[in-house]
Amino acid sequence: MASMSDINVLITLPFTEQLVERLRAVVPQVQIHVHPAKKAEDLPEELLPEIEVLYTISALPDPEMAPKLRWIQFHFAGVDHVADHSLLRSGLQVTTLSGAAVPQIAEFALMCILAQSRHLSTMMTDPADVRWGENHFERYQPRELRGSMVGIVGYGSVGREIARLCHAFGASVLATKRDLKRLDDTGYTLNGLGDPEAELPDRLYPPQALPSMVSSCDFIVVTVPLTSQTRGMIDERVFGGMKPTAYLIDVSRGGVVDHGALVEALNENRLAGAALDVYPIEPLPDSSPLWGMPNVILSPHVAGTSEHYYERAADLFAENLHRYHVGRPLLNLYDPDRDY
Repeated sequence: MASMSDINVLITLPFTEQLVERLRAVVPQVQIHVHPAKKAEDLPEELLPEIEVLYTISALPDPEMAPKLRWIQFHFAGVDHVADHSLLRSGLQVTTLSGAAVPQIAEFALMCILAQSRHLSTMMTDPADVRWGENHFERYQPRELRGSMVGIVGYGSVGREIARLCHAFGASVLATKRDLKRLDDTGYTLNGLGDPEAELPDRLYPPQALPSMVSSCDFIVVTVPLTSQTRGMIDERVFGGMKPTAYLIDVSRGGVVDHGALVEALNENRLAGAALDVYPIEPLPDSSPLWGMPNVILSPHVAGTSEHYYERAADLFAENLHRYHVGRPLLNLYDPDRDY
C-alpha cells in the first residue's frame, strides 16, 4: 500500500482545478501536478524524478528519467500508438481508459446503423429530381433495425453497450469474443450501461469463426482494439462471407479493417455500404477511393468525442487512484502480451 504523503502524480492533460479537486478528495495528501505535454520533450524534467503516477496520452519519459514511476494511466482506451515504448513492458502497472467513452461511441455506432439503413447519405447527395422522383419509395426503401441481426466484432465495453441499444430497438445480436470462458465484464463500466453478464447475444463466437458469424448479419459493427491478432482481421475472407445487403460500421482502430478489401467489396456490390470513423492513415488521404462513394459515411475519428469525456476520465482515474492507494487491483490493466 502506498503511503498518503508520497504519491506524486503528473497529469499531462489540461485538467481543470475542479477535476483535480475530485482526485484530491480520493486521496487528500496526494501531490498532483498538471503540466500539459504532448511528447516526452514537453515533460517537466525537474518533476520526473519524484513522479510515481503518470496520466498521459503519449508523453512518456525514458525509464531512467522517472526512477520512482510505478503506474501509467492513459487518457484513451487504445495504447497501440505507444505499444513499442519500453515502459509498457518494464513491469510498471499500465491502465487504459476503456469504458469511459462507451456512451458516445455506442450512440455513434447506432446513428451509423440507422443512417445506413435509411440510405441517409445517398438521400442527402442525390439531386432533387431523384430524391422526389417516381421511384423514390423503392430507392430509399429502408431496412428496419427491428428484426435485423447485428453482429458485433469484439464484445468489450463498447460492444456490450451497442448490443443493449440495438436490443432495445428489437434487433437480435451476435458477437465475437476472444475469451469465451470469461463472459462477465471486469473492466470499468458506467452504471446501467452495457451487458455485464453477456446475456444479450443470441450466440457468442470465437474470433476465428467471424466469417461464419457475419453471414447471418445485416449490420456488422467492429469494436476490437488494434493488436497483432486483430490487424487486418476484417479482410476479403470476411467480406466474402457477408450478405450483399449488409452494412459495415467501424468504430475500432485504424488497421483492423483491410481497406483494400473493403473498397473491392464495395465496388463489386458485395456489400451494401460502410460507415467508417477510423483509418489506417489519418487523416484519410485525398487519393482514397472511399471519398465520394455514395454508400459510404466517413467521419474524422470523432466517435469517442463528448463534452463529458474529461469528467468520466477523472471519475475512472479517481477510482484507480483510490485502488492504488489501498492496494487493490487497478481497473483496465494493460496486458503487453495481448496488446490491450
